[in-house]
Formats: sequence, C-alpha cells, structure tokens
Amino acid sequence: MAYSYMTQEGYDKLKSELDKLKTDGRREAAQAIAEAREKGDLSENAEYDAAKDAQGMLEAKINELEKALSNARVISTDDIDTSKVTVLSKVTIVNLANNKEFVYKLVSESEASIREKKISVNSPIGKGLLGKVVGDVAEVETPRGTLKFEIKEIGI
Repeated sequence: MAYSYMTQEGYDKLKSELDKLKTDGRREAAQAIAEAREKGDLSENAEYDAAKDAQGMLEAKINELEKALSNARVISTDDIDTSKVTVLSKVTIVNLANNKEFVYKLVSESEASIREKKISVNSPIGKGLLGKVVGDVAEVETPRGTLKFEIKEIGI
C-alpha cells in the first residue's frame, strides 16, 4: 500500500471536503432525484437520469477522498530532513539552460498547486528532485526533452 504524505493543513482540507460532500452533497443529490421523480415516468425522464448520474459521480468522489485519507500520513515540518530533498522540502533550484531560479515546495498530489508554487512529488520535476542534495543536478525528462536543475538550497 502506497502512503500519501501530507501536511496537517492538506489533511484537514481533504477531510473538510469529504464531510461537505457527505452532508450537503448527498442531501442535494437526494433532493434532485426526488424532484425529478415527481415529474412522472422514470423511463423517459432525462432529469432523473442526470440526477442519478450526478449521485454516482458524487459517491465516486466520496470514495476517492476516503481512500486518500485512509492512505494519508500526516507529517510535520519538524520531521523533515533538510540534508536532502524529501516530501515537504522547500527547494531552490536553478534551470541550467537559462539560469532562472525557482523555489518550489514538494507536496502530495492532493496538495499540489502551481499557483502556490507547490508541486507534487509524483510530477516529473518532483520525482527528479527527490533524494537530491545541495549541489546535485537533477535531470528531468519532459515532453520537450531533458531539463537540468541544480539544487541550490533545501529548507522547510
């Protein structure tokens, strides 16, 4: 079984989303089905079919979140080893092709947000950086070819 390591904040966010889907989401789905059912013949009722499909997708999402939470392991920044790149490391890297510097935090897939400069440890860059130490060059395979990044700093 593969564990997903995440921050307490990320875990709480997933838990909150799951709770909302189980309460509000299920209530709204049941209401939509009841309203569609009142409109008559179910064999020709597209609204009923759509409501049942939406309910199925909701239950699939709930199942997905429950699975993610059951495989989650919350780690604290106190547990982070800053001698090498690990999950929750804040890494300063330099693209050796153009000398541009980037700072990313490596997080679980569910916490990834490029806007917040949080990349998944399962992304090509995340996989390429894991286990590296300051001074190492990470080679990352992308559809546009190999990118090389030098690790400048590792923090939390």
